Amino acid sequence: MIDLRSDTLTRPTPAMRRAMAEAEVGDDVYGEDPTVRRLEERTAGLLGKEAALFVPSGTMGNQLALRCQTEPGDEVLLHEAGHIALYERGGYALLSGVVLRLLPGEGGVVTPATVEGAIRPAAIAAYGIYPPARLLALENTHNAGGGTVWPPELLAATAAAGRAAGLALHLDGARLWNAAIASGASPARLAAPFDTVSVCFSKGLGAPVGSALAGRTDLITKARRFRGLFGGGMRQAGVLAAAALHALDHQHERLADDHAAARRLAFGLAELGPFRLDPAAVRSNIVIAEVVGRPAAGIVAAARERGLLCLEVGPGRLRFVTHLDLTGDAVDRALAILADVVREVS
Repeated sequence: MIDLRSDTLTRPTPAMRRAMAEAEVGDDVYGEDPTVRRLEERTAGLLGKEAALFVPSGTMGNQLALRCQTEPGDEVLLHEAGHIALYERGGYALLSGVVLRLLPGEGGVVTPATVEGAIRPAAIAAYGIYPPARLLALENTHNAGGGTVWPPELLAATAAAGRAAGLALHLDGARLWNAAIASGASPARLAAPFDTVSVCFSKGLGAPVGSALAGRTDLITKARRFRGLFGGGMRQAGVLAAAALHALDHQHERLADDHAAARRLAFGLAELGPFRLDPAAVRSNIVIAEVVGRPAAGIVAAARERGLLCLEVGPGRLRFVTHLDLTGDAVDRALAILADVVREVS
C-alpha cells in the first residue's frame, strides 16, 4: 500500500527505536526528565527563542499559544483556512474563549495590507462594541494552502504589520522544518518575528509523537501550567523526546527529498486529464489537486482498491503528501495507479 494521505503516517526507523529504548528518563511533570530538557533546550536554540515546552501534539502547542496570549472575548486574526480555524475542533472557543477574524489570502498567505485593513479604526474600537483584536496567527508551511512556503521577507513584513497594530504574534510552524529547507532560511530566521512558535516532530521528521511550543521564558512558564490544565502533562516522556532529538539530528536535511518527490508527483498529476494544479507552485511536501469531470470520492475509492491511499480534503480536492516512509519508486507507482483509475472512473 502506498499511503499519501499525510506525513503523520511516518513510523520510527530502527535507529530511532534504539534511541527511544536507550533514552534516559525521569518525571517530566516535575521537570526531571533529562531527555525532555535536552529536547526543549535544543528546540529553543534552533528557533532562537528563550525557552521551549514539549507537548503531545501540534494542536496543543497552538492552543497553548492562544491561551497564554489572549483573554476570553478577545479576537484572533488568522487566514480563513488556517489549521487553528479548520482542524483543531473549535478548541479556540472552548479552551480560550476567543473569537476568530478570518482573513483572505491566496494559498494561505496573508499580506501586510490585509492585516492593516482588518484593524478597526481607534475611534470605532473605542466604543467597545467589537471584540478587541489581540493576536495574529500565521502558518508556515500552510497546510490547506497546499504546503505553501512563505517568502521570508513577506512573512516578516506581515508579522510587522501585526506588531504595528499592537497584536501579539504566533506562528503555527507544524511544518516549519519543511519551510526552512524549501526557503533556505533558518528556522530561527523564520521564527524571529513571533512571540511564540509551535513546531511538530511527528510529521516530516518522522518521530512517532510530539511537538513543541517555543517563546519567551514567561510565556513558556505560563504554557507549562496550561499544558497540565489541558491534560498534556507527561511523565517519563524522554522515550518520546529521544525520538524527536534523533529526528532533528538525522532526518531534517532529507526533507528536501520529500519536496522533490512532491514536485515529481505534481508534474505527473498535471499530465493526467482530470487533475488541475500548478506543479511549479509546489514547494514542499503537500500537493493539492482539483478534480474536474470525475467524482473525487470515486477516484479515492478506486485508488484504494489498487493500493494507493490519498485524501479528499474538500469538494473536488485531493491531497497527496510525500514523506519518509515512501520507497524510491512509490511516486511512479502512484502515478501509474492514478492513470489507470482516471481511465476507469467516470
